[in-house]
Amino acid sequence: MKEALPPFATHRVENQPPAFAPRDLWREDAALREAVAAEGGDAHAQALARYGALAGDELYRLSFDAHRDKPRLRQYDAGGQRIDLVEFHPSYHAIIGAAIEHGVAGLSWHRPGPGAHVARAALSYLHHQVEPGTSCPLTMTHAAVPVLRHAPALAEWARKAATPAYDGRDVAAADKPGLTLGMGMTEKQGGSDVRANQTVARPLAGDEYELVGHKWFFSAPMSDAFLVLAHAPAGLSCFLMPRWHPHGGKNALRLMRLKDKLGDWSNASSEVEFQGAWAQRIGEEGRGVATIIEMVMLTRLDCMLGSAAQMRMALAQALHHARHRRSFGKRLIEHALMRNVLADLTIESEAATRFAIRVAGAVDRAGDDPVQAAFARIATAIGKYWICKRAPAFVNEAQECLGGAGYVEESLLPRLYRQAPLNSIWEGSGNIQCLDVLRALGREPQAAQALLAELDAAAGRDADFDAYSTPLREALSGRTAICEAQARLWTERLALSLQAAYLLRSGSPLAGAFCASRLGGGRGQIYGSLHSDESFERALLRAGGE
Repeated sequence: MKEALPPFATHRVENQPPAFAPRDLWREDAALREAVAAEGGDAHAQALARYGALAGDELYRLSFDAHRDKPRLRQYDAGGQRIDLVEFHPSYHAIIGAAIEHGVAGLSWHRPGPGAHVARAALSYLHHQVEPGTSCPLTMTHAAVPVLRHAPALAEWARKAATPAYDGRDVAAADKPGLTLGMGMTEKQGGSDVRANQTVARPLAGDEYELVGHKWFFSAPMSDAFLVLAHAPAGLSCFLMPRWHPHGGKNALRLMRLKDKLGDWSNASSEVEFQGAWAQRIGEEGRGVATIIEMVMLTRLDCMLGSAAQMRMALAQALHHARHRRSFGKRLIEHALMRNVLADLTIESEAATRFAIRVAGAVDRAGDDPVQAAFARIATAIGKYWICKRAPAFVNEAQECLGGAGYVEESLLPRLYRQAPLNSIWEGSGNIQCLDVLRALGREPQAAQALLAELDAAAGRDADFDAYSTPLREALSGRTAICEAQARLWTERLALSLQAAYLLRSGSPLAGAFCASRLGGGRGQIYGSLHSDESFERALLRAGGE
C-alpha cells in the first residue's frame, strides 16, 4: 500500500527513468570496440577507454551549458578599439581543452604509427556524441596538419596544431603552446563552386600576400589561423591566414556577424571580410583546390564519424528510456513493436559505425598502400553521403521513443535533432558527394578496383548480399554505365553493400538482419518494420547499456 501524500502534494513522481549520465561510452559500444580492433587501433584501447568514461560523464554534463549559452561577438572594446572577439561559455573551453589534451585533434600526428588514425577517429566519434559543436574546430585542426606539412616554412604551425595542448587566449600564435585551425572557402556567390570565389590575393614578397575579399561561412573564428582560398595572379590558391599579424597586432580580418544557425549552437560560425589581411601561400599558385583537398577529405571523414556518433547517442538515449519507462503494465522495451523499432535502429547504428571506422583504417594505411588510398578517397564520399543522410530520420525516430520527453531541452535529443542535418551540408552536400563518386570511378581505375576488392572479400556469405552486389560489380567492372542523374541511386547501393560487407566480414550477429532488411527487401521504408523476431533479440542484446 502506498503511503499517503503529504498535504497539498498533487501527485507522486514515478515511472520516470533515472538520469542518463554517467555512462561509459567506450565500454557500452561493442561495435565500436570491435571495429577499432579490426582496423588496427587496439594499441590505443586504454586511451579510448579513458576518454569514453570522461565523455559520458563530465563532458556530457558540461555540454548543456556550452550549447545553451551561445557564443557572443564583441567587435569593439569599451574604448572603441576593434577587437573582433568571440566569447564562449567556460564549459566550451573546458570541453575543447579536454578533447585536445586527449588527442581528439592531434593523436594521428603527435603519436603516429599503425592504428593512429583509427584511434583518433574513435576519439572523435566518442567526443561528437556529447558535444558536436566543439567537433568543428577539432576536426579542422586535425585535418589542416598534413596540408601545413607541405610548406616547410609552416612547420611550427603544423607542430603546434598537433600538440595536445589547448590555449584559448586571444594572443599571437607564438605565445601559445598549442593552436587551433579553421578554414574559409565559401563565399556568397559560390557555395560549393569555389572557383567562383572573388577574394583576391595580392603578392607582397616571396610567399607572403595580402587578401581582400569575404567569406560567407567562416567557422570557428577564434581559431589561431585559417586555411583559405583566394585568387592569386596565377589562379585560385591556398593560404594560411593567422588571426594575429606575424609582425604584431591583429590581422586585418573583420568579423561582420555570427550566423544564427539551426543547430551547432556551441560553435561560432561567422561572416568575415579581409581588408588587406596578411597570409602565407601554401603550395603553388593556381593549385589551391589540389592543395587543400587532403584537408577536405579528412573533414568529410569526420562528417561520417559525427553522424554515426549522433546515431549512437540517439539510440542510447532511446534504449535508456525504454528500459525504465513503463506503459500498459510493461516496460516499453518489452512491447513487441517498440522492440522492432529499437532493433532496427541498433542495426542501422552499427552499420554506420563499422563503415566510418573502416574508412579511418584505410586512411591509416593510405601512405603505404595505393589501393587503400584510392579506397579512402572514394569511400569517404560514399559514406559521407549515405550516413549523413540517414542521421536526421534516425534521430527523429529515437526522439519518438521518448515521446514528449524527447522534444524538450532537458533531453539531449532536441540538440541532436538540430545538429543532424549539418553533416550532410558541410563539406559538400549530397549531390557533390555523389558527383565525386562518379568522378573517381571515371578518372581513377584503382577506385573501382578497391571497391570490388571490398565486396569480393564478403562474397558467398549471404545470398541477399550476393544478389544485391551483382549489378554493382558489373558497373564497377565497366560493363554498366552510370549517368549523372542516377548518381544518388548508385552511391546509395554502394554504401549499403559496403556496410553489409563489413558486418559480414566481422561476424557481427546483426549481419544477417542487415542484409535481409536493407538488401533483400525484408522491411518497409520506416524504422521498425523488420520481419524477424529473432532480429529483435540479437540487436537488443548487442545494443549495450544497462
